Amino acid sequence: MSIVVNHISKKFGAQKALDNISFEIHKGEIVGFLGPNGAGKSTLMKILTTYYMADTGEALVNGFDVKTQKKKVQESIGYLPEHNPLYLEMYVKEYLTFNAEVYKVPKDRIVEVIEQTGLTVEAHKKIGQLSKGYRQRVGLAAAMLHNPDVLILDEPTTGLDPNQLLEIRKLIRTVGKEKTILLSTHIMKEVEAVCDRVLIISKGQLVADRKLADLREEAEQIIEVEFDYRVEEAFLNQLPHVGHVKNTVGFVYEITFTTAKDMRPIVFDFAHDNQLKTLQLSRKNKNLESLFAELTSATITD
Repeated sequence: MSIVVNHISKKFGAQKALDNISFEIHKGEIVGFLGPNGAGKSTLMKILTTYYMADTGEALVNGFDVKTQKKKVQESIGYLPEHNPLYLEMYVKEYLTFNAEVYKVPKDRIVEVIEQTGLTVEAHKKIGQLSKGYRQRVGLAAAMLHNPDVLILDEPTTGLDPNQLLEIRKLIRTVGKEKTILLSTHIMKEVEAVCDRVLIISKGQLVADRKLADLREEAEQIIEVEFDYRVEEAFLNQLPHVGHVKNTVGFVYEITFTTAKDMRPIVFDFAHDNQLKTLQLSRKNKNLESLFAELTSATITD
């Protein structure tokens, strides 16, 4: 097991940042870590990287205890914090050489990570001359320099343009074939694009632990339909596979179906057969975004 978190809690004064969090991450998984601002994501990541100490509970990284085996933990992880701390006056290769000396890794490893992170063309520039996307690459290169088994990435794509996003996503997926990655982000598409699994935290508590493949295959959909006049909800319950009917506003209804089959043609034909005019008809899947909103609606801040 790459990461084990057992009943971790952490307070800052009277504020409880983490409340009895537990989960495990297997070797080779790319796990997305989601939650509103202030939910406790960065606090947990800093506990796993030994920057903070938990008040109660235990955490293991690659079998090493974050409280009692800090050096072993630090040697086995690569950490890219939300605010990437780079020396802007240093050249890319110079900065990575400095980090290589700290970790006591061979110099040829610098060339490897420069190539792996797509920094070859920029390697002889000062970090301050680079775009935000390339600075993130430098941060990733530094995190990977000592070839750690676990990467912990806190908001790695913040501020990137669409092209840079695609490049960093591709890089994370490539690196994730060999390493365990815990990735914190506010961007749902980020998780859906690169992760195998998602953890959702709200008010310091773990509220969901789901595999993305399972979420995609969930046999549930919501059809939003507007008719030309009001109908009884019991009438719409005659449709096949209906789980729930709700009149949201005016003549608009949300019909939840417990099937993956697209039910829009069925709803349209049902309305036509019963002399109802369909003014609008759309489908909403139960996706990661709707799950996140459902579980954290009371704490969303952005």
